[in-house]
Amino acid sequence: MAGYKPKVISLTKRPGHSFGFYLRVEYAVDGHLIRCLEMGGPAELAGMKDGDRILRVNGTFVDGLSHSEAVDMIRNSGASVTFHILDEASYEQAKATGVNLSDPQSTPVANSGAKPALKPKLCYLVKSSSGYGFSIRSVNGEQGLFMTEVIRGGVADRAGVSANDRLVEFNGENVEGSTHDQVVDKIKLAGGSTIMFLLVDEETDRHFQNKHMKIGAWLATAKYLPRKPRIIQLTKGPDGYGFLLKEERKHQTGHFIKDVDRGSPADKAGVKEMDRLVAVDGKEVDRCSHQQVVDKIRQSGNKCFLLVVDKDTDQMYKQGQVSPIVFLEEIKGSNSPPSYREALNFPAPVKPSTHVQSRKEELKPKLCKMEKASTGYGFHLNGIQGVSGNHIKEVVKGGVADRADLEDDDIVVEVNGVNVEQSSHDEVVEMIRSSGSSLELLVASESVYDQLQAKGVTITRLLLGETSYAQVHTADTPEEEERHEEARPETPPEAARERTPSSSSEESVDERL
Repeated sequence: MAGYKPKVISLTKRPGHSFGFYLRVEYAVDGHLIRCLEMGGPAELAGMKDGDRILRVNGTFVDGLSHSEAVDMIRNSGASVTFHILDEASYEQAKATGVNLSDPQSTPVANSGAKPALKPKLCYLVKSSSGYGFSIRSVNGEQGLFMTEVIRGGVADRAGVSANDRLVEFNGENVEGSTHDQVVDKIKLAGGSTIMFLLVDEETDRHFQNKHMKIGAWLATAKYLPRKPRIIQLTKGPDGYGFLLKEERKHQTGHFIKDVDRGSPADKAGVKEMDRLVAVDGKEVDRCSHQQVVDKIRQSGNKCFLLVVDKDTDQMYKQGQVSPIVFLEEIKGSNSPPSYREALNFPAPVKPSTHVQSRKEELKPKLCKMEKASTGYGFHLNGIQGVSGNHIKEVVKGGVADRADLEDDDIVVEVNGVNVEQSSHDEVVEMIRSSGSSLELLVASESVYDQLQAKGVTITRLLLGETSYAQVHTADTPEEEERHEEARPETPPEAARERTPSSSSEESVDERL
């Protein structure tokens, strides 16, 4: 065990960014390998090296787990994660000599990098026949109420409650100034069989107190909640998205989905009757008017991302008086490098720049030609496994991609002259990896891409006045093989089906989308 000295490396990433490395499993090579470190990224700055092996994720031994299981553990960690890392030589030596790597002996050396983000937690408890499985205590001379006698395997334990957690809110109401008896009475008088707590553990509590920060549910992690909002990716069909948007004004507040057409894009994407719409393209819509929400969806072009909740999930969040948008913020914060194919890559709201706007009038794609540097091309490719459509993300400033005019949220149309609009994320990643030391990407900003699609124009390098990739890269090409796909004539987009607002009801407004 003398040569076994793992490092503990804690990484924290900004929303919409990654930890800055690839996790790989390679043929005839043991372990979960760290590869392709991004220069200046969180992983590289924290001391990770190419070839290092991940032994543990947040304290859980993963060396014997499958790649997908390790990926899921990292993905579910949110914006912060702690790794136990062993360097390549030590790992290979340990394997060769039969060392039990799961043995927690020998004190790991911790890095001086960023620590995992500390967050309060939302815990939703559904009462069983034996109760909730916890008690509340107060301490003389110490402010606050604390969880105690948390029964192992009981309701509270399974909901994420731990002994000594301090109670901040009960069902969305701050109870930090309440007495023990007052809180017990609130729980007894609440009725029903469910309760929602906002809790902080000891370390998190100290962290917020030292920073003199107020603790609220908007800062909380939602990872312990049993019901999850759903992220829906929609691509518009010839008849629109195929659902009705309804604004309730009396019995229920919010924007609700109605009359989902069978076989429509909405139906195929999993939209359900009476789902409540929480956000459009990452922007919360609870405070928006019906028309503002409709406009947001229409402005998305031919693709739209919705955050929705069903009735039970909606009720759970409302019980805690917190918006489901907290779930979306965690999802955004957990975006991972391209090799984490299982991770959901939800796009952050696009921040228009004057550079993008100046090209919008031209309605042209960009041809970006790159020569790989020792650190790679300097961008990440975001997509969803098995789903077509790939976006450029995290373009490294001053890197190869940046110098080639590649920008965040550009949509990849061609890779080395091959159209990839209908290709899966895995297929495009493999094409890029197998391209050698040079790469040509035909890309378009989201705005340009959507406008050209709406006009029925096929996006090729011909729109730039460029010759085909085959002409440029193949010598002595026979003339009869030099056929190029011409841009189709512009045609006006088909009008989306609409249902006019109902004038007979003051309780709802309907709109077909």
